[in-house]
Amino acid sequence: MKILSLCPSNTELVEYLGFTDMLAGVDDYSDWPDQISVLPRLGPDLSINMDKVEELKPDLVLASLSVPGMEKNVAELEKRQIPHIVLNPQSLADIEQDLILAAEKIGKPERGILAAKEFAEKIEALKLISSRIEKKPSLYWEWWPKPVFTPGKVNWLTEISEIAGGMNLFRDIELASVQTDWEDVLNRQPDYVCLAWVGVRREKINPELVLKRPGWSEMDAVKQNRILVLEEELFCRPSPRLIEGAIKLAKKIHPQAFSMM
Repeated sequence: MKILSLCPSNTELVEYLGFTDMLAGVDDYSDWPDQISVLPRLGPDLSINMDKVEELKPDLVLASLSVPGMEKNVAELEKRQIPHIVLNPQSLADIEQDLILAAEKIGKPERGILAAKEFAEKIEALKLISSRIEKKPSLYWEWWPKPVFTPGKVNWLTEISEIAGGMNLFRDIELASVQTDWEDVLNRQPDYVCLAWVGVRREKINPELVLKRPGWSEMDAVKQNRILVLEEELFCRPSPRLIEGAIKLAKKIHPQAFSMM
């Protein structure tokens, strides 16, 4: 079967299912696993080259609505009658269901059921440890610094925070993404500052930049050096790799409790 993926989270979902050898093309931003480096590139996720997609004659295209603006890809797939499914995961439960759905459409439903079970078991293992932790620190997640964007309650990072033994600082706002400012974050006094800028590699982020923000040098999280520069690919994409990110985070904020993970 010939599969095309139009965004990184879909590419990673295919790998988690064990079907990477079926991939015949991916979007420009897909960067994992390593073996996709030789595949044809279909353009950035918001500007997919649909002529190229059509030329490759796929059996199935994995489209997505996980980023605003991807609707035009779906509309074009429908217009050209290219076989596809549309994923739009916003939660860990959604990702679990997408594993089952994608495997069904690929014609290997048993693999989807197994992968979903493995995924759910990893979540439950983290939840069990987290449930025994009494002091759960608040985590300020920074998706973008200016204007400031951070995940709200309706986002997978609220779940990731919880299963890692923490709390999303903006869990009180019923949105997936919240636009705020540095003063609001300062007033909320997070226990940890988690920098995971969308589309920016970890090594490109300088944690000392937060010292230049008004009042932040007096924030306890900054004074205690509780600034975490995290891999955006493990936290900002709604794929099964979020669990890998959750384990890394858990070991940073509760090293003893999660030492066996």
